[in-house]
Amino acid sequence: MFKRAGNNIVKTREFASSSSSLASSFGAVRTHSFWSHLEKAPLDGNHATAAAYEADPSPLKVNLGRGVYKDDNGKNWVLPSVRMAEQKMFEEKQQHDYLPFKGWDTFVKHTAEFAFGADSPLLRDKKVATVQTISGTGALRVGAEFLSRFLKDRPDVYLPDPTYVNHYPIFTLNGFQLKHYRYYDPQTNGLNFTGLQEDMKNAPNKSIFLFHACAHNPTGVDPTLDQWKKISDIAKEKKHVMFFDSAYQGYASGDPDKDGAAFRHFASEGHQVLVAQSYAKNFGLYGQRVGALNIVTSDAKETDIVMSNLNQVIRPMYSNPPAYGAYIVGTVLSNKDLRAQWQKDVKTMADRIIGSRKALVDNLAKLGSKKSWKHITDQIGMFAYSGLSKPQVEHLRTLHVYMNLDGRMSVSGINTKNVEYLAKAMHEATTHA
Repeated sequence: MFKRAGNNIVKTREFASSSSSLASSFGAVRTHSFWSHLEKAPLDGNHATAAAYEADPSPLKVNLGRGVYKDDNGKNWVLPSVRMAEQKMFEEKQQHDYLPFKGWDTFVKHTAEFAFGADSPLLRDKKVATVQTISGTGALRVGAEFLSRFLKDRPDVYLPDPTYVNHYPIFTLNGFQLKHYRYYDPQTNGLNFTGLQEDMKNAPNKSIFLFHACAHNPTGVDPTLDQWKKISDIAKEKKHVMFFDSAYQGYASGDPDKDGAAFRHFASEGHQVLVAQSYAKNFGLYGQRVGALNIVTSDAKETDIVMSNLNQVIRPMYSNPPAYGAYIVGTVLSNKDLRAQWQKDVKTMADRIIGSRKALVDNLAKLGSKKSWKHITDQIGMFAYSGLSKPQVEHLRTLHVYMNLDGRMSVSGINTKNVEYLAKAMHEATTHA
């Protein structure tokens, strides 16, 4: 208890004793933790590279780890079309209410058209179930959950070797057994097409195969259209489920139709493909988490049934997607003038990446490098598989150049101010390391 002593309030001995006992009791509780058995989780390769870069105080340091577009000054670039859409949204007093489970109707309509083409017979006949998701990762997660729940017999999932690091936990957490199919050939720094075909043929019928639609991450190596057609033929014969991760449509070549040609061909050949879309790279909306999942169906009735079940997947997962980024993308894709401006914007990004590849190879040639770097310009998209060994990459870090230990580098980190220094560092690493 408390009592007054003059102008002061003091604890009585009874309360002090009880308080001390209570504190002791709480202290005893705090000595036990439900989490004491945990160990610190390791960073994946991408984030480990970012941490190493951040810890380096050198003004010379070059960041080739993070997959975020930077302009020639090394700064994030907000696309003019995005700014124009935001202004339009502001003027129209865009609301902030909940979206439906499937997302904003305007976005859903136009993202399906962006994927398959506005004149696609699939869309005309309502043979595509489309839902807005939390970027490409969310689309993959919803797709994996859908397959886990509703695809009979739960087949194994085949991933390209190598692949995007997040593919592994997304599918394993949904109970799938993972296997690799051969993809990258380190001897040629290109596609192991023979191995890829053999692995598809040898896989059990109705297996799930995940492919990158374009600008394969991490290698930047894509099949040609003729090779895609052969892959489609094998998949049809084996009745494989084809799941496309489309994170770079438009960003890879500057032409969204060209970058979507692979899964469009599969769909036209009768495959009931799944296509996960992301608008992080091609719209520069990294933090807005805008994406979509498309599932091709047999007819309009089946589409309605698939949509109802997708809603059942989404409801307990995140209930409904974030609105602001979808408003931006939907506004751009549904407006002729904004869409034309976006086309210029995405080509600006694609052309800068292509130019950075060429500048690096040209600088290596000027230094007298005896190593062939042709694969750097043959590859496409955000990332390049440099062909550097782990010891060579570790040597680069002593020179303040940071890429993943497997040699994957984000080409967006190359600019006119650092390309000469980068080329010198890579030449030294390949000559002495």
